[in-house]
Amino acid sequence: MTAKTPPQTYRVKSFGCQMNVYDGERMAELLAAQGIQPAPEGEEADLVVLNTCHIREKAAEKVYSDIGRLTKAGRAAGKEPMIAVAGCVAQAEGEEIMARAPAVSMVVGPQAYHRLPEMLERAVKGERATDTDMPAIAKFAALPERRRIAPAAFLTVQEGCDKFCTYCVVPYTRGAEISRPYADLVTEARKLVEAGAKEITLLGQNVSAWSGEDEKGRRVGLGGLIRDLAKVDGLARIRYTTSHPADMDDDLIAAHGEVAKLMPFLHLPVQAGSDRVLKAMNRSHTAESYLRLLERFRAARPDIALSGDFIVGFPGESEAEFAETLALVDAVGYAQAFSFKYSPRPGTPAATMDGQVPPEVMDERLQRLQAALNRDQLAFNRASVGRSCEVLVERRGKLPGQWLGKSPWLQSVWFEGEAAIGDLVTAELVEAGPNSLAGRIAVPVAA
Repeated sequence: MTAKTPPQTYRVKSFGCQMNVYDGERMAELLAAQGIQPAPEGEEADLVVLNTCHIREKAAEKVYSDIGRLTKAGRAAGKEPMIAVAGCVAQAEGEEIMARAPAVSMVVGPQAYHRLPEMLERAVKGERATDTDMPAIAKFAALPERRRIAPAAFLTVQEGCDKFCTYCVVPYTRGAEISRPYADLVTEARKLVEAGAKEITLLGQNVSAWSGEDEKGRRVGLGGLIRDLAKVDGLARIRYTTSHPADMDDDLIAAHGEVAKLMPFLHLPVQAGSDRVLKAMNRSHTAESYLRLLERFRAARPDIALSGDFIVGFPGESEAEFAETLALVDAVGYAQAFSFKYSPRPGTPAATMDGQVPPEVMDERLQRLQAALNRDQLAFNRASVGRSCEVLVERRGKLPGQWLGKSPWLQSVWFEGEAAIGDLVTAELVEAGPNSLAGRIAVPVAA
């Protein structure tokens, strides 16, 4: 490759999970620290970072499609952008991306993106660089100070997963479970609040597996970390995602009833309602143990909103086994949930299992599952009408004087009136739709 002009503007496009969103924000901060500015809306950037997700089928092909589109758009605008591929597809594909996509200058995995400035220097010289090394935790120490951020911020506390669910690529693309040090997390949380955060969501591939030593040298789990973060002045709300049923301990459950700043919301993936399917997935829980666990959370916090993940059409799933998933949904009454068709990922055990379910069967089952989940989400929203709650204002609405924010139960709430981004306002929930609620503003609680 020939030498390139150093980029003046950048755009980071993140796909997939909230951890990718966090990583995307951190990469943007790295680039900003190099003096590169975010590209204005509607303008092509000099440097585009595709921060990829590898969970779904054809994720890699989508990357190549995006690369082609970016190259074509850049040429039409009279400049060819510098392209970096980051994230889990970068980790999985590595040099294959370089071989297939000559327009790409950099390929960097999710554990190595702190080296992006060095790779950028090489790219400017005309050198192509790939870094899919997986150092345990080095990247966090190399990242810059948090800059001005939105009222709701993410904080990665744990990465990787040791569960090896048979359908999942995360252990291969993100590596083994590691927990960031307690002191680093408390410090970053304070920095986030100083930068404007009112709410922090603690992130991890298996966030409930986090553990560390507090300032007194005591071993604490996620519940202990939440209790201490609740002491940070100016932090109004705490959330966490994504958890595994195997790692929900007594202290974390108790924290939901004892820590006022911990929001009454729990995202706890179950994936299926059939014990046979769960065993084939290597999920280490049964439908019954999952339901009993939810009962314990509800006992600690009766108004808790429950969320989950589901996969339909896992290899070998029968109609009767799918019916067990629908029965579990009926039993729980989720406030919201995510549902997907099984997608074979190369290198995972499930990809070679017998009994691959035909796509048309998966489509039909997904429609039935989503109908049940949508039914319960609407029911939960309707049951919220008449409640007054604090809403964290996150952005303006489409209409003049309209604002959008989140309730404690992670519902989208819109209202009209005097407010500003970052305000906590008291609103009465007056009307429910399938995906949002209308609120009537009362008195600002905090600015």
